[in-house]
Amino acid sequence: MPMPPSEDAQTRYAAALRLMQAGRMAEARTALTALLASHPDSPEIRAQLARIAHEEGDFATRADHLDRALAARPGMPALLDAAVAAFADAGRVEDALAAHDARIAAARKPLHAAADKGIYLQRIGRFDEAEALFRELIARAPFEGVLYRTFLATHRLAADDPLMGRLRKAANNPKVGDETRVHALFALAKALEDQGAHDEVFPVLHRANRLQRRLAPYDRAAREAEDAAIRAAQDRAALDPIDLEAALAPVFVTGMPRSGTTLAEQIVGAHPDATAGGELALALRLAHARFAANGRLAALRSLKDPDLARYAASYLHGVRRATGARRGTVTDKSIQSHLVYGYLARALPGARFVVIDRDPRDVALSIYKTHFALGTHRYANDLADIAAAIKAFRASVAAWQDRLGDRLVRVAYEDLVGDPEPAARRLVAAAGLDWDPACLTFHERGGAVRTLSIAQVRQPIHGGRRAAWRRYETEMQPFIDAWGDDPWD
Repeated sequence: MPMPPSEDAQTRYAAALRLMQAGRMAEARTALTALLASHPDSPEIRAQLARIAHEEGDFATRADHLDRALAARPGMPALLDAAVAAFADAGRVEDALAAHDARIAAARKPLHAAADKGIYLQRIGRFDEAEALFRELIARAPFEGVLYRTFLATHRLAADDPLMGRLRKAANNPKVGDETRVHALFALAKALEDQGAHDEVFPVLHRANRLQRRLAPYDRAAREAEDAAIRAAQDRAALDPIDLEAALAPVFVTGMPRSGTTLAEQIVGAHPDATAGGELALALRLAHARFAANGRLAALRSLKDPDLARYAASYLHGVRRATGARRGTVTDKSIQSHLVYGYLARALPGARFVVIDRDPRDVALSIYKTHFALGTHRYANDLADIAAAIKAFRASVAAWQDRLGDRLVRVAYEDLVGDPEPAARRLVAAAGLDWDPACLTFHERGGAVRTLSIAQVRQPIHGGRRAAWRRYETEMQPFIDAWGDDPWD
């Protein structure tokens, strides 16, 4: 964003940007704040100060700067994009919705911008408003499969709803793109199951998964080799933590997708001394960024304490940036964190590790029914590959259990939903926290949530999702055959 034409202002502004690019955020903030004193209406300066606040996890300041920037330059697309996220993160719900509306008005593709507003309405639990918006959008674009799939994440479509006819046409229209049709097929399978039309569910799911598999092929051997190399880099390394003091205590809540990690995180995150971070996707990515050379991770046993301290600092900075938390317990339910438990155990003395176990048959069924972003969880489109992925995860956790001892606690999903309080107490203790009754009333907290289980976190704990696989035992046979004689528990 260019500054006003004053040569001195441009020079000072450019110098502040160079400081930001060098990561010297405190100095950049000082320089920009001084510049703002003489240019109080500059949206450019405000936007850069908002970026700095974002890097520092200061949600309130970030939102305030963008609010003022928009007052000076209303309707500017880049500012609106930033403001939508900033207001949402700061909990300024009505301001976020207003920014969504302004973004829709300014967008070249208003349909996509409006769908983003619908997703936000779902995240804040305003499902009726989301429904009204998605029905309007579908009327305008009846073959956009993603609209149906997103809408039905929080809505049960009745068999006599006129939308069912439109959904079937969208799912069966060969003229639309394959990716669009994948969304519609997953949405149709979900609608059919909600209606109790169970005989129709798996034929639709097979079509959805075959098509998704064609769009994003999976190489099981390559994936297993990659994961094995990551584990091998941590072999024979002592896992004693380095000497490091940190105000944040991360709790890595890990499990296969659809295993109950969201429920576990919501229980811990409802504690007054904790923050639910969601899938932060930091630990593995930063391990590669810090320790990889020529595509391979450096051996953990070869790393010096300063190397690990820098890894910890990068991770904790990312946590603050994503959550705004400055102290206390923060959960991270990133799926792949188990691959780098060794690096995390060494680098983060306060880290704790919680694994959620669930009946593999229920996990597999739920994975197969779920649409994941194209290119992620590629194994999810084949029942035999799902079996292999769950086995690999269980083997990884078992190996880390032997090495981490009581720093790793396993909790059964069936216990959490069957007899919630004892299991929740154990879970909260595993996170290093004293018990608080608020942990069992997480569904009453309000606020925005970002998870595939968006509807479930608005409900109290119940046991209705156990042994769901039995209804589809015949259809699940390829998974059961691939599982073989291994125990289910």
